[in-house]
Amino acid sequence: MSNRQESSPDIIGFINIEFKDWDKRRKADILISEIREATSSIPGIKVETRTQRAGPPGGKPIEINLTSNDPSITIAEVKKIENYLSTFEGLKDLESSLPSPSIEYQLYVNREEAAKYGASVAIIGNTIKLITGGLKLSEFRPDDSDESIPIYLRLPENQRTIDQLNTIKIPTSSGYVPISNFTKIETNQETGNLVRVDQNRIETIKSDVVRFYQTDAYVRLIKHWLGIQEFDIPNNFGLDLPEFNSADIDPRVKVSFKGEDESQNESQAFLQKAFLIAIFLMGVILLTQFNSFSSAILILFAVIMSTVGVVLGLLITQQPFGIVMSGIGVISLAGIVVNNNIVLIDTFDRLFKKTQNAKESLLMTGAQRLRPVLLTTTTTVLGLLPMALKINIDFVNFEYSYNSPDTQWWVDLSRAIVFGLLFSTLLTLLVTPAALMLKSKFLSSNKNENSKKINKQVKYS
Repeated sequence: MSNRQESSPDIIGFINIEFKDWDKRRKADILISEIREATSSIPGIKVETRTQRAGPPGGKPIEINLTSNDPSITIAEVKKIENYLSTFEGLKDLESSLPSPSIEYQLYVNREEAAKYGASVAIIGNTIKLITGGLKLSEFRPDDSDESIPIYLRLPENQRTIDQLNTIKIPTSSGYVPISNFTKIETNQETGNLVRVDQNRIETIKSDVVRFYQTDAYVRLIKHWLGIQEFDIPNNFGLDLPEFNSADIDPRVKVSFKGEDESQNESQAFLQKAFLIAIFLMGVILLTQFNSFSSAILILFAVIMSTVGVVLGLLITQQPFGIVMSGIGVISLAGIVVNNNIVLIDTFDRLFKKTQNAKESLLMTGAQRLRPVLLTTTTTVLGLLPMALKINIDFVNFEYSYNSPDTQWWVDLSRAIVFGLLFSTLLTLLVTPAALMLKSKFLSSNKNENSKKINKQVKYS
């Protein structure tokens, strides 16, 4: 269910399972738990289950890389971190780049002794292949296939054993000679893949999460345990936390986080730049149209304050802040908030030029623009409400469904816009008029002071 390049080096194979339509089966989490339970008793293998996620194929969401100049120190710290992460009930399929406990057989050939019998290394190697994976003889391509089928020669299954490595005979010029006359077999711990970054050997720890939306919470907790990032451990994360003790990681080991944490940081940096660029362009356009710094700043302030409504809505619904979809929702929300405030402030400026009375102009503005602002908010909220409530409506077949897979992707975006727009509407109808009134009083007071100074100068003159 994942890319082979992102998988463990000791993986045997993949089995892809395609479920039926979501409304014709049980939930995927239940099916996956049943698969894990059914395969847990199979000896010699470990079955990992991965659900397909949006975006390009990637590895497990939690990935920790350890680097140091001394590989023995790195291996010790990997085991320490792996033992700690194994105590989390919310983490699953924990693995590391360290080789699994297995034996590696190494066959050493005494070339001088082999030369006495006229046995070459190639003959010895081909003979060993008869006991192991097989000796490739040729390829055969059937008429109904575009791919060739390899043809291997191997000994019978009962003769493909470890003991056969000492008893098998090699054909030489002197006849058949036991291979043990010029070979020696040693057993060692299997060596895994060696990965180096900047000439330093790197070891990796990977883990999957039972609930994917808790990935960031676990990453922050692990960083706090490692002493990389300090933060208060809250009790409302809903995490199954073991007894917390700070790690004593060797200072010579450099720890870095990849996986979902790296991807999230890149997305967050991109969306922050996009939001700042959008605010800057809005400010330039507003400044050129209104020809007033105060009006432009007031509108942009309402845009920034609308994000408070997004956070409050997520707290009320107890939903996490999705960096990508919630971030796009905040940027989309800015356009609607700007529109409501432009309508209000532009009407106030036009009425104030006629009446020269700020209070009267605000009352008339509220009476004229209350309905357009409320209609904009109401139509937008009602339009996004089905997505925010995970309701999918099929107007062709006159059917509706709840919590379908295609609605889950848009929940974060729609809820960010709905809650942010409701909160910003209150700001537009209450805070913006109050700010306009303060602005008018401030300008009128400055105007009176300037007129008094002018009168004094006229009297003195």
